[in-house]
Parts: sequence; C-alpha cells; structure tokens
Amino acid sequence: MTRTQLEHIIRSAGAIAKVNRLVIIGSQAILGSHPHAPPELITSMEADVYPLDNIELADLIDDSIGEDSFFHETFGYYAHGVSPETAILP
Repeated sequence: MTRTQLEHIIRSAGAIAKVNRLVIIGSQAILGSHPHAPPELITSMEADVYPLDNIELADLIDDSIGEDSFFHETFGYYAHGVSPETAILP
C-alpha cells in the first residue's frame, strides 16, 4: 500500500463514520511518518483503522470498505475496522 492509497482509506473511512480523527495501527502506520517506506514494510493491502472518539464505528468501516467489499474489489486495497485492543504490546 502506498501513502496515497492510505490517504484514500483515511478519507473514505472518515466520511463513512463521519469522524475527523482515525487511528491507524499495524504495518501501514509507518506511512504516516515515512511516506516512502521501503517496499518490505508496505506489502500489506489492508490498513487497520478505528475512529478515535467512537470505536464502535469500526464495524461500519469494516462492512463498508473492508475485505471483499466493493471498495476492495475496485481499488485492490481495503480498511480493516479494528479496536484499540487489536494492538496489545508487552
């Protein structure tokens, strides 16, 4: 996934959930600070996303632009609506 594709997911997820603040976790988060990250860091075609202020809307994002959605079929990448518990670190 490229930075442009991630930005597309962010715009789409924000519009679907009607929010301005999203959290990106997982491998694609690197694109926030390194828009031209090395290829081995950006091989995934999904971005893990959740709305910061209304986590419950992650399911709506997943249903709308998630895996096997029309969005995914059209663009070849997708959003995975997740929760903060998805990224538990030691």
